[in-house]
Amino acid sequence: MKIVNAKIYTCDENFTVIENGFVQITDAKITKIGAGASQNICEGDIDAGGKSLFPGFIDCHTHLGLTTGGVGFEGEDLNESVDACTPQLRIIDGINPLDYSFELARKAGVTAAVVSPGSANAVAGQIYAVKTEGRRIDKMSMGQVGIKFSLGENPKMTYNDRDETPVTRMAIAAVIREALYKAKRYGQDIEKAISEDGDMPEYDIKSEALLPLLKGRIKAHFHCHRADDIFTAIRIANEFSLDYTLVHCTDGYLIADELAGDRCSAVIGPVICDRCKPEMASLSPENAAVLAKSGVKVAVCTDHSEVPIEYLPLSVGICRKHGLSFNDAVLSVTRNAAEIAGISDRVGSIEVGKDADLVLFDGDPFEVMSAPELVMINGQRVQCGEKSHG
Repeated sequence: MKIVNAKIYTCDENFTVIENGFVQITDAKITKIGAGASQNICEGDIDAGGKSLFPGFIDCHTHLGLTTGGVGFEGEDLNESVDACTPQLRIIDGINPLDYSFELARKAGVTAAVVSPGSANAVAGQIYAVKTEGRRIDKMSMGQVGIKFSLGENPKMTYNDRDETPVTRMAIAAVIREALYKAKRYGQDIEKAISEDGDMPEYDIKSEALLPLLKGRIKAHFHCHRADDIFTAIRIANEFSLDYTLVHCTDGYLIADELAGDRCSAVIGPVICDRCKPEMASLSPENAAVLAKSGVKVAVCTDHSEVPIEYLPLSVGICRKHGLSFNDAVLSVTRNAAEIAGISDRVGSIEVGKDADLVLFDGDPFEVMSAPELVMINGQRVQCGEKSHG
């Protein structure tokens, strides 16, 4: 199958735009891209009519499928707020892929989402990237991409109400450090036992869960709003040589020059919200633009369900209104989001070998009246919760 006569925003390293091009799709993968009309146009090929084709949009920080509106406690599965350190929790054990929000995501052109535990715990659990189409999360998952850490107000409020530690920023950082030091020593003990043919250490599920992070296979996602919490995240990441990203990064624009020097990345959002708590007092819609201009790699997120996931394009549009360039806006939900999440080998750009996750818009995808005319996930057209072959 081919999509022909499209203005293709490849979102490759050079941000190549093919004014009149085609994309060939075979077995859910992109197998050929070219300029001009493809030869041998067959029945079932899609004529884009000169409209704009983008990689499927990626929401880089959500709680998709973990909360169900109007249900209450029964539908809340994002915070295991009885232990400040829970790296062993796997988010895929809590996601409900039949939640209506997945369909709303698809209708908005969001073809993949990074799903994270909530921010009640200092060490909250494992983060997975998932496609937004399917009925069984095991088949939708693209794998674990990170561990969630939370700094600042949320753990403080959670455990102060319980009269347990941590109730200060110092204690939150200490909980994180303790878990990482234990996991580091646990890993060293395993390596020593293997090399010396000795006894293995007693199994520790928490330390075991942190080993992929310490080995650089996945990223640390630090929930941080205030500037001092942002710097604490960087301090801890540097202490343990962690690959990391800053989630929310609300005060980022106030310290953009410092962050650019650290070569970090930031997942900005939610954008469509009020200053609902003290650490968000400096919330600004200019944040994404200032950080991007400073050289920080930026993705925009909804933090669904804080902002419903179908408003991801609108969130980007607001960032554009406040200074984010069109190219950076597109990258914030395509290649940048994929690279930050660690899934750019599969999605985030229109290149040969990538998954055929594509969205077609007539005009600017970030305008409030825009809606995708075609959404494709794994080479299959997705419309209104159904899928059909092109």
